[in-house]
Amino acid sequence: MEGASVALTGRSTERGARALEEIGLPDRTVFFAGDARDRDDVAGWVTSTVERFGSIDVLVNNAGGSDGFALVHEMTDQAWENAFTFILDSAFWATRAALKHMVAQGSGRIVNISSVEGKMGNKATVSHYISAKHALNGLTKAVAFEYGRQGITCNAICPGAVETERTKEIGPEFAAENGLTYEEYIADYAKDAATGRLNTPEQIGATVVLMAGPAGAGINGALWNVDGGTAPY
Repeated sequence: MEGASVALTGRSTERGARALEEIGLPDRTVFFAGDARDRDDVAGWVTSTVERFGSIDVLVNNAGGSDGFALVHEMTDQAWENAFTFILDSAFWATRAALKHMVAQGSGRIVNISSVEGKMGNKATVSHYISAKHALNGLTKAVAFEYGRQGITCNAICPGAVETERTKEIGPEFAAENGLTYEEYIADYAKDAATGRLNTPEQIGATVVLMAGPAGAGINGALWNVDGGTAPY
């Protein structure tokens, strides 16, 4: 938390309540339910955050995912559009809403959680995810350029594989499409890293804290890898 007041968002009120309980700071935390693929929900989250805490100083765009894994010639419109809505559109809607407040106050930090796949293209059946993450990196660069002189920075973190609840939900489907077990899929990601292991949520969080805090003021338009040495650049 690093002294911040935090608004969490998501579709599951049960998970939201559990997260608030784990943090244990009811005066400084709140959960707003909704769907990141709904522009009204996303805009409402920003408005509700400002109403609750008086401002929005840091925005972390961490929504995203994909389904319907298939080779390009078999990819459905639904799977393609869902990935872009979940990953790119949600970040755009939240950023647009937050920037209106950040511009007025002359400061702000935006951190997009991208992916190592936003710098690569060497996994089959995930063209929609790869393409959307590349686009998210482009949005990061564009926002950094447009608003950097107004006291607002925008950066992206590109994690390698991190075994989260979401990974456990969608990983088996992706693994099956590639003829792997879930355990083999996770092991392949770890093998790709120079460290030979997966990264942790805590490592990603520490990088967010750096970019969001005073020490990160000079970082703008950056695409930072937290991938154990997986991406080539």
